[in-house]
Amino acid sequence: MTGQATSDFAESTGDTRLRLTLRITLAAVVLAAAIAAASLVMVGPGQAVVVTEFGDPVRVVTQPGLVWKIPAPVESTVPVDLRLRTTSSGLQDVGTKDGLRILVQAYLAWQVAADPAHIRQFLRAGRNDPDDVARQLRSFMGSALQIVASDYTLSELVNTDQGRARLAAFETQLRDNLSRQVLDTYGVTIVQVGVERLSLPAETLAATVARMRAERETVAAERTAEGLRIAAEIRSGAARDARITGARAQQDAAEIEAKSREQAAAIRADAYALDPELYTLLRSLDTITATVGPKTRLILRTDAAPFRALVEGPPATTPPDPTISDPARTSQR
Repeated sequence: MTGQATSDFAESTGDTRLRLTLRITLAAVVLAAAIAAASLVMVGPGQAVVVTEFGDPVRVVTQPGLVWKIPAPVESTVPVDLRLRTTSSGLQDVGTKDGLRILVQAYLAWQVAADPAHIRQFLRAGRNDPDDVARQLRSFMGSALQIVASDYTLSELVNTDQGRARLAAFETQLRDNLSRQVLDTYGVTIVQVGVERLSLPAETLAATVARMRAERETVAAERTAEGLRIAAEIRSGAARDARITGARAQQDAAEIEAKSREQAAAIRADAYALDPELYTLLRSLDTITATVGPKTRLILRTDAAPFRALVEGPPATTPPDPTISDPARTSQR
Protein backbone atom coordinates (compact mmCIF):
# COMPACT_ATOMS: atom_id res chain seq x y z
CA MET A 1 0.00 0.00 0.00
CA THR A 2 2.85 2.32 0.77
CA GLY A 3 4.52 1.74 -2.65
CA GLN A 4 1.30 2.33 -4.54
CA ALA A 5 0.70 5.57 -2.70
CA THR A 6 4.21 6.71 -3.53
CA SER A 7 3.73 6.04 -7.25
CA ASP A 8 0.40 7.90 -7.27
CA PHE A 9 2.02 10.88 -5.61
CA ALA A 10 4.84 10.88 -8.18
CA GLU A 11 2.40 10.79 -11.06
CA SER A 12 0.35 13.67 -9.66
CA THR A 13 3.51 15.68 -9.09
CA GLY A 14 4.59 15.13 -12.74
CA ASP A 15 1.23 16.22 -14.05
CA THR A 16 1.36 19.36 -11.94
CA ARG A 17 4.84 20.23 -13.22
CA LEU A 18 3.72 19.65 -16.85
CA ARG A 19 0.71 21.88 -16.48
CA LEU A 20 2.86 24.54 -14.81
CA THR A 21 5.39 24.33 -17.63
CA LEU A 22 2.63 24.71 -20.21
CA ARG A 23 1.21 27.71 -18.38
CA ILE A 24 4.62 29.37 -18.14
CA THR A 25 5.29 28.71 -21.83
CA LEU A 26 1.92 30.09 -22.85
CA ALA A 27 2.43 33.18 -20.67
CA ALA A 28 5.88 33.71 -22.20
CA VAL A 29 4.45 33.47 -25.72
CA VAL A 30 1.67 35.93 -24.86
CA LEU A 31 4.18 38.29 -23.24
CA ALA A 32 6.49 38.04 -26.25
CA ALA A 33 3.58 38.74 -28.61
CA ALA A 34 2.53 41.74 -26.53
CA ILE A 35 6.11 43.06 -26.50
CA ALA A 36 6.39 42.53 -30.26
CA ALA A 37 3.07 44.26 -30.86
CA ALA A 38 4.19 47.16 -28.71
CA SER A 39 7.56 47.30 -30.50
CA LEU A 40 6.35 47.10 -34.13
CA VAL A 41 4.75 50.03 -35.99
CA MET A 42 3.27 49.86 -39.49
CA VAL A 43 4.07 52.84 -41.76
CA GLY A 44 1.51 53.09 -44.56
CA PRO A 45 1.88 54.73 -48.00
CA GLY A 46 1.45 58.51 -47.97
CA GLN A 47 2.31 58.56 -44.29
CA ALA A 48 5.30 59.27 -42.07
CA VAL A 49 5.85 58.13 -38.46
CA VAL A 50 7.74 60.21 -35.92
CA VAL A 51 9.23 58.15 -33.09
CA THR A 52 9.46 60.10 -29.83
CA GLU A 53 11.41 59.23 -26.70
CA PHE A 54 9.62 60.60 -23.66
CA GLY A 55 7.93 63.15 -25.98
CA ASP A 56 11.11 64.24 -27.79
CA PRO A 57 11.28 63.29 -31.53
CA VAL A 58 14.28 61.04 -32.08
CA ARG A 59 13.74 59.77 -35.64
CA VAL A 60 11.36 60.04 -38.59
CA VAL A 61 10.38 57.12 -40.81
CA THR A 62 8.96 57.87 -44.28
CA GLN A 63 9.42 54.50 -46.01
CA PRO A 64 6.33 52.23 -45.89
CA GLY A 65 6.75 49.02 -43.86
CA LEU A 66 7.32 47.77 -40.28
CA VAL A 67 9.42 49.80 -37.86
CA TRP A 68 10.89 48.65 -34.54
CA LYS A 69 10.73 50.82 -31.44
CA ILE A 70 11.03 50.51 -27.72
CA PRO A 71 7.62 49.83 -26.15
CA ALA A 72 5.77 52.62 -24.41
CA PRO A 73 6.18 54.57 -22.29
CA VAL A 74 9.83 54.83 -23.39
CA GLU A 75 9.10 55.44 -27.09
CA SER A 76 5.87 56.49 -28.76
CA THR A 77 4.87 57.16 -32.37
CA VAL A 78 3.08 60.07 -34.03
CA PRO A 79 1.65 59.48 -37.54
CA VAL A 80 1.93 62.39 -40.00
CA ASP A 81 -0.23 62.54 -43.13
CA LEU A 82 1.87 63.28 -46.25
CA ARG A 83 -0.99 63.13 -48.77
CA LEU A 84 -1.84 66.00 -51.09
CA ARG A 85 -4.46 68.45 -49.80
CA THR A 86 -6.22 71.46 -51.31
CA THR A 87 -7.68 74.65 -49.92
CA SER A 88 -9.22 77.83 -51.33
CA SER A 89 -8.69 81.47 -50.39
CA GLY A 90 -12.28 82.59 -51.01
CA LEU A 91 -13.01 85.88 -52.80
CA GLN A 92 -10.37 88.47 -51.93
CA ASP A 93 -10.78 92.18 -52.76
CA VAL A 94 -7.38 93.25 -54.12
CA GLY A 95 -6.03 96.22 -56.07
CA THR A 96 -4.33 96.07 -59.46
CA LYS A 97 -1.40 98.07 -60.80
CA ASP A 98 -3.70 100.44 -62.68
CA GLY A 99 -5.67 101.31 -59.54
CA LEU A 100 -8.72 99.08 -60.04
CA ARG A 101 -10.32 96.77 -57.48
CA ILE A 102 -10.94 93.15 -58.41
CA LEU A 103 -12.25 90.05 -56.66
CA VAL A 104 -9.91 87.06 -56.92
CA GLN A 105 -10.37 83.54 -55.57
CA ALA A 106 -7.34 81.25 -55.72
CA TYR A 107 -6.77 77.63 -54.77
CA LEU A 108 -3.61 75.83 -53.73
CA ALA A 109 -2.56 72.20 -53.47
CA TRP A 110 -0.13 71.48 -50.63
CA GLN A 111 1.43 68.65 -48.67
CA VAL A 112 3.95 68.12 -45.90
CA ALA A 113 7.46 67.85 -47.30
CA ALA A 114 8.66 64.24 -47.09
CA ASP A 115 11.91 64.89 -45.23
CA PRO A 116 12.59 64.57 -41.47
CA ALA A 117 13.42 68.25 -40.88
CA HIS A 118 10.21 69.59 -42.39
CA ILE A 119 8.11 66.86 -40.79
CA ARG A 120 9.46 67.86 -37.34
CA GLN A 121 8.76 71.49 -38.24
CA PHE A 122 5.19 70.60 -39.19
CA LEU A 123 4.75 68.90 -35.80
CA ARG A 124 6.07 71.93 -33.92
CA ALA A 125 4.40 74.77 -35.89
CA GLY A 126 1.26 73.04 -37.13
CA ARG A 127 0.79 70.70 -34.14
CA ASN A 128 0.08 67.94 -36.68
CA ASP A 129 -3.30 69.53 -37.45
CA PRO A 130 -3.87 69.85 -41.24
CA ASP A 131 -7.07 71.85 -40.77
CA ASP A 132 -5.32 74.48 -38.68
CA VAL A 133 -2.47 74.66 -41.19
CA ALA A 134 -5.01 75.07 -44.01
CA ARG A 135 -6.51 78.07 -42.20
CA GLN A 136 -3.06 79.59 -41.85
CA LEU A 137 -2.37 78.95 -45.54
CA ARG A 138 -5.56 80.78 -46.51
CA SER A 139 -4.38 83.76 -44.49
CA PHE A 140 -0.99 83.64 -46.21
CA MET A 141 -2.72 83.39 -49.59
CA GLY A 142 -4.87 86.47 -48.93
CA SER A 143 -1.76 88.55 -48.15
CA ALA A 144 0.10 87.15 -51.17
CA LEU A 145 -2.81 88.04 -53.46
CA GLN A 146 -2.69 91.64 -52.27
CA ILE A 147 1.04 91.85 -52.98
CA VAL A 148 1.15 90.03 -56.32
CA ALA A 149 -1.97 91.69 -57.80
CA SER A 150 -0.35 95.12 -57.39
CA ASP A 151 2.25 94.12 -60.01
CA TYR A 152 -0.32 93.46 -62.77
CA THR A 153 -2.89 95.54 -64.61
CA LEU A 154 -6.41 94.32 -65.20
CA SER A 155 -5.77 93.93 -68.94
CA GLU A 156 -2.88 91.59 -68.13
CA LEU A 157 -5.14 89.36 -66.04
CA VAL A 158 -8.23 89.44 -68.27
CA ASN A 159 -7.70 89.85 -72.02
CA THR A 160 -8.97 88.21 -75.19
CA ASP A 161 -5.51 88.63 -76.72
CA GLN A 162 -3.41 85.68 -75.57
CA GLY A 163 -0.24 87.62 -76.29
CA ARG A 164 -1.11 90.29 -73.70
CA ALA A 165 -2.62 88.02 -71.01
CA ARG A 166 -0.21 87.17 -68.15
CA LEU A 167 -2.44 85.06 -65.92
CA ALA A 168 0.06 82.16 -65.95
CA ALA A 169 2.83 84.50 -64.77
CA PHE A 170 0.50 85.79 -62.04
CA GLU A 171 -0.10 82.23 -60.78
CA THR A 172 3.62 81.40 -60.90
CA GLN A 173 4.55 84.53 -58.94
CA LEU A 174 1.81 83.79 -56.39
CA ARG A 175 3.13 80.25 -55.95
CA ASP A 176 6.73 81.44 -55.50
CA ASN A 177 5.62 84.03 -52.94
CA LEU A 178 3.68 81.44 -50.92
CA SER A 179 6.29 78.67 -51.18
CA ARG A 180 9.00 80.70 -49.48
CA GLN A 181 6.74 81.58 -46.57
CA VAL A 182 4.96 78.31 -45.80
CA LEU A 183 8.00 76.07 -46.26
CA ASP A 184 10.03 78.06 -43.76
CA THR A 185 7.11 78.38 -41.33
CA TYR A 186 5.24 75.07 -41.45
CA GLY A 187 7.47 72.73 -43.46
CA VAL A 188 4.77 72.53 -46.15
CA THR A 189 5.45 72.52 -49.91
CA ILE A 190 3.09 74.18 -52.41
CA VAL A 191 2.46 71.85 -55.34
CA GLN A 192 0.14 74.03 -57.40
CA VAL A 193 -1.51 77.45 -57.23
CA GLY A 194 -4.22 78.65 -59.61
CA VAL A 195 -6.85 81.35 -60.04
CA GLU A 196 -10.24 79.76 -59.45
CA ARG A 197 -12.41 82.83 -60.01
CA LEU A 198 -11.90 86.46 -61.03
CA SER A 199 -14.63 89.10 -61.08
CA LEU A 200 -15.11 92.83 -60.69
CA PRO A 201 -17.01 94.94 -58.16
CA ALA A 202 -19.86 97.05 -59.54
CA GLU A 203 -17.92 100.34 -59.59
CA THR A 204 -14.85 98.71 -61.11
CA LEU A 205 -17.00 96.98 -63.72
CA ALA A 206 -18.53 100.31 -64.78
CA ALA A 207 -15.12 101.96 -64.99
CA THR A 208 -13.74 99.02 -66.93
CA VAL A 209 -16.59 99.07 -69.43
CA ALA A 210 -16.16 102.82 -69.92
CA ARG A 211 -12.43 102.42 -70.45
CA MET A 212 -12.96 99.56 -72.88
CA ARG A 213 -15.48 101.67 -74.80
CA ALA A 214 -13.00 104.55 -74.96
CA GLU A 215 -10.26 102.20 -76.15
CA ARG A 216 -12.52 100.77 -78.85
CA GLU A 217 -13.54 104.28 -79.95
CA THR A 218 -9.89 105.29 -80.13
CA VAL A 219 -9.08 102.23 -82.20
CA ALA A 220 -12.09 102.91 -84.44
CA ALA A 221 -11.00 106.54 -84.92
CA GLU A 222 -7.45 105.44 -85.75
CA ARG A 223 -8.69 102.87 -88.25
CA THR A 224 -11.11 105.39 -89.79
CA ALA A 225 -8.31 107.94 -90.16
CA GLU A 226 -6.08 105.28 -91.65
CA GLY A 227 -8.85 104.26 -94.05
CA LEU A 228 -9.40 107.89 -95.11
CA ARG A 229 -5.67 108.34 -95.63
CA ILE A 230 -5.45 105.20 -97.76
CA ALA A 231 -8.56 106.25 -99.72
CA ALA A 232 -7.04 109.69 -100.35
CA GLU A 233 -3.82 108.05 -101.53
CA ILE A 234 -5.80 105.76 -103.83
CA ARG A 235 -7.84 108.67 -105.24
CA SER A 236 -4.71 110.78 -105.68
CA GLY A 237 -2.91 107.92 -107.38
CA ALA A 238 -5.91 107.24 -109.61
CA ALA A 239 -6.17 110.90 -110.60
CA ARG A 240 -2.43 111.03 -111.29
CA ASP A 241 -2.60 107.85 -113.36
CA ALA A 242 -5.64 109.22 -115.20
CA ARG A 243 -3.80 112.46 -116.03
CA ILE A 244 -0.74 110.54 -117.17
CA THR A 245 -2.85 108.13 -119.24
CA GLY A 246 -4.83 111.04 -120.74
CA ALA A 247 -1.67 112.94 -121.60
CA ARG A 248 -0.16 109.84 -123.19
CA ALA A 249 -3.39 109.23 -125.13
CA GLN A 250 -3.43 112.85 -126.36
CA GLN A 251 0.20 112.57 -127.34
CA ASP A 252 -0.43 109.32 -129.19
CA ALA A 253 -3.53 110.81 -130.85
CA ALA A 254 -1.57 113.90 -131.89
CA GLU A 255 1.18 111.73 -133.33
CA ILE A 256 -1.35 109.57 -135.18
CA GLU A 257 -3.19 112.64 -136.45
CA ALA A 258 0.06 114.24 -137.57
CA LYS A 259 1.07 111.07 -139.39
CA SER A 260 -2.37 110.79 -140.95
CA ARG A 261 -2.25 114.42 -142.08
CA GLU A 262 1.22 113.83 -143.46
CA GLN A 263 0.02 110.74 -145.30
CA ALA A 264 -3.11 112.57 -146.53
CA ALA A 265 -1.00 115.46 -147.78
CA ALA A 266 1.27 113.05 -149.56
CA ILE A 267 -1.74 111.32 -151.15
CA ARG A 268 -3.25 114.66 -152.18
CA ALA A 269 0.06 115.75 -153.61
CA ASP A 270 0.33 112.56 -155.63
CA ALA A 271 -3.26 112.92 -156.87
CA TYR A 272 -2.69 116.54 -157.81
CA ALA A 273 0.46 115.63 -159.68
CA LEU A 274 -1.38 113.02 -161.73
CA ASP A 275 -4.26 115.33 -162.84
CA PRO A 276 -4.41 118.82 -161.37
CA GLU A 277 -7.72 119.74 -162.98
CA LEU A 278 -9.52 116.56 -161.88
CA TYR A 279 -8.13 117.01 -158.40
CA THR A 280 -9.38 120.58 -158.29
CA LEU A 281 -12.83 119.48 -159.50
CA LEU A 282 -13.16 116.71 -156.92
CA ARG A 283 -12.00 118.97 -154.09
CA SER A 284 -14.54 121.59 -155.19
CA LEU A 285 -17.31 118.99 -155.11
CA ASP A 286 -16.19 117.77 -151.65
CA THR A 287 -16.26 121.35 -150.41
CA ILE A 288 -19.77 121.90 -151.76
CA THR A 289 -20.95 118.64 -150.15
CA ALA A 290 -19.51 119.66 -146.81
CA THR A 291 -20.93 123.19 -146.81
CA VAL A 292 -24.30 122.86 -148.55
CA GLY A 293 -27.09 120.89 -146.85
CA PRO A 294 -30.69 120.06 -147.77
CA LYS A 295 -31.97 123.37 -146.39
CA THR A 296 -29.04 125.52 -147.34
CA ARG A 297 -29.61 128.49 -149.69
CA LEU A 298 -26.63 130.34 -150.99
CA ILE A 299 -26.43 133.22 -153.41
CA LEU A 300 -22.93 133.24 -154.81
CA ARG A 301 -21.21 134.03 -158.03
CA THR A 302 -21.14 131.13 -160.33
CA ASP A 303 -17.90 132.09 -161.91
CA ALA A 304 -16.04 131.65 -158.64
CA ALA A 305 -14.67 128.45 -157.25
CA PRO A 306 -15.96 125.99 -156.30
CA PHE A 307 -19.31 126.75 -158.01
CA ARG A 308 -17.67 127.48 -161.29
CA ALA A 309 -17.51 123.74 -161.88
CA LEU A 310 -21.33 123.58 -161.90
CA VAL A 311 -21.54 126.15 -164.74
CA GLU A 312 -18.52 125.33 -166.81
CA GLY A 313 -18.64 121.57 -166.36
CA PRO A 314 -15.68 119.39 -166.84
CA PRO A 315 -12.86 120.78 -168.91
CA ALA A 316 -12.92 119.96 -172.63
CA THR A 317 -10.60 117.32 -173.87
CA THR A 318 -8.02 118.72 -176.33
CA PRO A 319 -8.38 116.97 -179.77
CA PRO A 320 -5.33 115.38 -181.14
CA ASP A 321 -3.30 117.36 -183.69
CA PRO A 322 -3.69 115.79 -187.16
CA THR A 323 -0.30 117.05 -188.12
CA ILE A 324 1.34 114.90 -185.53
CA SER A 325 1.82 111.46 -186.86
CA ASP A 326 0.86 108.51 -184.74
CA PRO A 327 3.53 105.85 -184.75
CA ALA A 328 0.91 103.12 -184.25
CA ARG A 329 -1.06 104.30 -187.29
CA THR A 330 2.05 104.61 -189.35
CA SER A 331 3.00 101.07 -188.51
CA GLN A 332 -0.47 99.87 -189.53
CA ARG A 333 -0.09 101.62 -192.84
